[in-house]
Amino acid sequence: MKYRVNIDVANKTKAGFGKLLDNRDPRLLNKVGAFSSLFLFDVKRFTEPVLVLKTEEPGSKQVLAFAHDRIESVCQDMINHLINDCIVMGAEPLAVQDLIVCGQLEKTIATRIVAACAAACEAQNCVLTGGETTEQPDIVPAGTYILGSSIVGVVERSRIIDGSLIAPGDVVIALSSSGPHTNGYTLIRDLLNRDPALAKQDVAGTSFLDAVLEPHRCYYGSLKDLFPLKLISGLAHITGGGIRENLDRILPHTVDASINLALYRPAPIFGAIRAASQVSDHEMLRAFNLGVGMALVCGRAHEAEVLRHLRAQGQEAYAIGEIVPGTGKVECRGLVAYGA
Repeated sequence: MKYRVNIDVANKTKAGFGKLLDNRDPRLLNKVGAFSSLFLFDVKRFTEPVLVLKTEEPGSKQVLAFAHDRIESVCQDMINHLINDCIVMGAEPLAVQDLIVCGQLEKTIATRIVAACAAACEAQNCVLTGGETTEQPDIVPAGTYILGSSIVGVVERSRIIDGSLIAPGDVVIALSSSGPHTNGYTLIRDLLNRDPALAKQDVAGTSFLDAVLEPHRCYYGSLKDLFPLKLISGLAHITGGGIRENLDRILPHTVDASINLALYRPAPIFGAIRAASQVSDHEMLRAFNLGVGMALVCGRAHEAEVLRHLRAQGQEAYAIGEIVPGTGKVECRGLVAYGA
């Protein structure tokens, strides 16, 4: 029998979201169930407030996460990735809307998703204001969930970080990742499908599966207090395409970034992926962050202060290159030293 949308189940499930979202943040002025969300924006804090907007999804990592009941983990992945994309502009994250598309709505699963997204937002001082939960039985198979989210952030116009101030002599600093984050999972899933025993392989004291499902690190807590100091010339979130295809997005056309790959400090999981896949070093650099989750550019005179601040926040950070005259490209030299 063909499954039909059960409106009563959907209404009861969504009504339960109110316990997770209502009265959680005083900036959210309406209850769950309204047609849109009302968010109180304190414009008086700014002279020229600029809104920063982004939409994101956790990619095929969500397939692996749902298959192994890591629902909360992949929601954290999605929200942290989303916030990282927002804060590279020097922005403060304000409000997030989520999207849940499924073939058949299961109250327990949907509630876990919303609760996890709300908690991930709250951890970064922003708020999940609501979103959309929709059953699409003719489009999505029962048991399948597709997640998405959008964010609104704000930055004072005079404090926007867009890379325009990057100049020769600046230093490129790596902020370490927690693992593959949310990129390279088509390859990772293929490896696990071809060799299921790989999931239990020991990788520096943890399993391969646990290592690849480690949540995407959020850098807002480590960076936010640096924003008012105007020490940062540019920030690049290193996602799909690696450092070559992300750092170049913020470079002026008059400079290049010269990156020494030998300075990278990749977590052991990257060596395990490389050994299992036997892909080239070029493809590894393109598919994965290889331990560099965020690249920060600052003046050489500010390097020591920036590093001290990041390390005081518990964030591993170290220089991996410099800015030189050029044409807006990222040039890599040396080889990544992979752990086993």
